[in-house]
Amino acid sequence: MFGQFQQSNIRLEINASSQTIRESLTQPQQLKQWLWLQRWPELPTQLTTGTTFTTQIGVVPIHHTVETLHDHGIRFLLRQGIDGFHGWSWDDGWLQSHLEGVSLLPLNLGQTVTLLSLRRFIETKAAKS
Repeated sequence: MFGQFQQSNIRLEINASSQTIRESLTQPQQLKQWLWLQRWPELPTQLTTGTTFTTQIGVVPIHHTVETLHDHGIRFLLRQGIDGFHGWSWDDGWLQSHLEGVSLLPLNLGQTVTLLSLRRFIETKAAKS
């Protein structure tokens, strides 16, 4: 893999329940709404351990495999455009993202944009309820 090793941890407060955050990160229909910069394949209604899929950011493919999934976290193994992993942890009122890998993409910038998009998506959804 070409690129440089990068790692980033970001934790933020989010006005949402653990269940709302979990659904936003594990249900592909919701993922597609806040990760709108990526092109998505057809996926099942719920991600499970072992689910594999490839998204694209522009011409860069990123292959994902759900390595672990539990009530308060999910971890994706990444290949192709990013060789590494992306782990998410959450509970009521907070969300943390840990991204690590080798890539030509600016991972910290992408992670920051992703987290802000997720927070806006969740808070907008909560305001409508």
